[in-house]
Amino acid sequence: MVKRVAIIGAGPSGLTSMKACLEEGMVPTCFESSDDMGGLWKFKEVSEPNRASIYRSLTINISKEMMCYSDFPIPADYPNYMHHSKILKYFRMYAEHFKLLEYIRYQTLVKSVKQRPDYSRSGQWEVLTQSKDGQEERHVFDAVICCSGHYTYPHLPLKEFPGIETFEGKYFHSWDYKGPEDMQGKRVVVVGIGNSGGDIAVEGSRVAEQVYLSTRRGAWIVRQVSDNGLPLDMKYNTRFVHILFQLMPVSFLNWFGEGKVNAMYDHTMYAIKPNHRLFSQIPVFNDELPLKILSGSVVIKSNIKEIRGSTVEFEDDSVLEKVDVIVFATGYNYDFPFLPQNAMYKTGHRVGLYKHVFPPTLEHSTLAVVGFIHALGAIMPQAEMQARWVASVFKGTKKLPPTQTMIKSVEKDTKVIQKNFIVSKRTPLQVDFVDYMDDLAGEIGIRPSLLWLFFTDYALFKRLLWGPMTAYQYRVTGKGKWDGARKAIFTQFDRMYEPLKTRRSCDLFKFASCSFYISRQVDGQDQGTSLAGLLFKLSLTAMVGGAAAYYVHARNPNTIPNLIARLRPQMA
Repeated sequence: MVKRVAIIGAGPSGLTSMKACLEEGMVPTCFESSDDMGGLWKFKEVSEPNRASIYRSLTINISKEMMCYSDFPIPADYPNYMHHSKILKYFRMYAEHFKLLEYIRYQTLVKSVKQRPDYSRSGQWEVLTQSKDGQEERHVFDAVICCSGHYTYPHLPLKEFPGIETFEGKYFHSWDYKGPEDMQGKRVVVVGIGNSGGDIAVEGSRVAEQVYLSTRRGAWIVRQVSDNGLPLDMKYNTRFVHILFQLMPVSFLNWFGEGKVNAMYDHTMYAIKPNHRLFSQIPVFNDELPLKILSGSVVIKSNIKEIRGSTVEFEDDSVLEKVDVIVFATGYNYDFPFLPQNAMYKTGHRVGLYKHVFPPTLEHSTLAVVGFIHALGAIMPQAEMQARWVASVFKGTKKLPPTQTMIKSVEKDTKVIQKNFIVSKRTPLQVDFVDYMDDLAGEIGIRPSLLWLFFTDYALFKRLLWGPMTAYQYRVTGKGKWDGARKAIFTQFDRMYEPLKTRRSCDLFKFASCSFYISRQVDGQDQGTSLAGLLFKLSLTAMVGGAAAYYVHARNPNTIPNLIARLRPQMA
């Protein structure tokens, strides 16, 4: 039986893994190489080797309701898109609330994780650690959870840029970027149009003489502020939208989505249109970059062909002279150098992990990777779901299938990923957020049943179907049920509005009254609804209910017949 668990890393994945282990009666020990918790979100003025790094101005591109843990809402007065300092403060509040800090050993580096000599019998691991003064120590654990993340090892492909050794200016990876101070009055080339590259180009353009953004493939650029000023993910990352993706051809959805994105700014005109379709890869979230391009502060260029001294030539044969700084926003390599090689194998570009968590070839399911996932959604709720599943497997309340079954599942997942998404060595995997969360929730027994709620709690059903795909819904039922989950779901938009109430005026009170009226209409409490409006709502509800029923039936054909069989005695 698993009693003691080693957790590597005290970032968001490590924190929720500690909590999940404690809830299952296990004792975690979390090894953190830094002097503080928070992982990626702990800002340091100087980047530390083998650790994730962020820049001074970084603000998360996922709204607070969509990124918080399932039983610990972010304070209502926190902004919807939070600065890294607010995120770190939230993690500290979480750790203090659930009494996790006492289980963290700071400034302790994990050097290796090896199977014990009696592993075949015990499933135990030997963990070798090193303290800040160089002292090594060996520990024995019943299980290990790796939460080291995948923004640790910067990818700097200098061989792909002929002549870089002759460059007369300064060049560095975005991992080392902290702020635009060194760009003051200079000519800057940023290589890579991902989220970091876009942020650095925008921020640098405020002080540089000129910023050039070099991209090999282009990208779809999406605003974080959506219609009516709502956070984009709260408006579109919903179960209803997910159902549409299951029912409608992806070609139509790409056409429709690209039309909406191009209506804001034509990607062809802005010279950023990629070859891939909109939903084949996670887009770049940046509200300022299009304005910077339009104002000339940022100029889009093709891939670098050659560097000669301070001159940079691009593949379209255009040439820039007197370049002072090159920033390589070229992504990251992923690696688990402390884990045994026989536990990890490659399938496609990714590590072969069953449901992106468990190595399938091990004799015992006592090693797991949490937080190594990529989807159009926050890592925090995904890592939390993984950790809850891992803890239940370690505890023995949930079982993994046979090795060959897991390997076949891994290979199938790899084919699905390669079919549906653009993947590479830098971005080796991507999953559908709703599918993945529901899949793991089903393994644990905590996935909410829309069909059951349709009959038993219609108000909650509407919010789960139409509302944002927040993690609270995985605390409504089953093991780990939280009594505050329903209220958290009903008040999530209240917490979204709260930080915007910074100026009291008649217009604000009118807005609040209008919002309350709309809320009453959504709940079906408005007594003045017209007959036409009522019929429209009933028709819409019927359509949604039918779509939901089809969605449930397609995923589990036995659910509806079993539910009807249960309801028959009640209708007699």
